[in-house]
Amino acid sequence: MSQTGSVWTEGLEPGRQAVALGIAVALTIVAVNVTLVGELSFFFDLCFIVLCLGLALVVKPHDFFTVGVLPPLMMLAVLTLLGAVAPETIADKGDGIVQAVVSGLAHHSGALVAGYALCLGTLALRQRSRRQDAARV
Repeated sequence: MSQTGSVWTEGLEPGRQAVALGIAVALTIVAVNVTLVGELSFFFDLCFIVLCLGLALVVKPHDFFTVGVLPPLMMLAVLTLLGAVAPETIADKGDGIVQAVVSGLAHHSGALVAGYALCLGTLALRQRSRRQDAARV
């Protein structure tokens, strides 16, 4: 049975909307996590991984590159924002922005690697599926 026209092969959202969705959800996760715990915790890591996978599933094939480079940029943006506004949530209270971002990246590198790998793997599988569908026609 062919999957022509399915969400898997066609996607739902253009790249710009997927980026906006990703940033909005990431900031929401940060707000919830910092409000509940006072810092970025394992909850953020898990949500970030699921977010990366979700973005790779909803983007249209034309914009695979946009979402393919999004996870590290999204993590960097979130950590830079927190480093500027509330560095104690990702590092020591006296740390500057750069040190806070570096500390945040070090503490959440596992989530970044896992989310990025899932994102790229999902995009690769979707691309392969599209090529196989095109070859069948």
